[in-house]
Amino acid sequence: MRVDFYQLSRDPAELVLPRLAQGTLGAGERLLVVSEDADQLGRISEALWTRIPESFLANGIAGGEHDARQPILLSHEPVPANGARYLALADGVWRDMAEGFDGAERVFLLFPPDRIDDARGTWRMLGKREGAERKYWRQEGGKWLEGP
Repeated sequence: MRVDFYQLSRDPAELVLPRLAQGTLGAGERLLVVSEDADQLGRISEALWTRIPESFLANGIAGGEHDARQPILLSHEPVPANGARYLALADGVWRDMAEGFDGAERVFLLFPPDRIDDARGTWRMLGKREGAERKYWRQEGGKWLEGP
């Protein structure tokens, strides 16, 4: 499993997720976006529809009758009802994959500055897990740079 840590210093998760979703769909994968904040999920849904005018990033909120058909499913829980193997933790809260998403191939952990200590703890914890690949990304001048 690969985990990409995105430190959000300029843009909130709802502005970053459309590009991640576009890349996920471009790779032929489905995405599950998780946040405990219902308002944030609403903002993410709106951004997926409108942020990238040339893209069609169809999505739905979990709990509907068409969850399995959604290329991007937004949920409060890490349960991939749409068969996703890519997971975006939009609220910056790590969830252990054993809680329902043990088939994750790739995880995006998007965290604001006030959650950096939690992200550091998750980084250390994953460093002890066999098979976990970690990458760190930070915003600089509107671009994402890999780095420490």
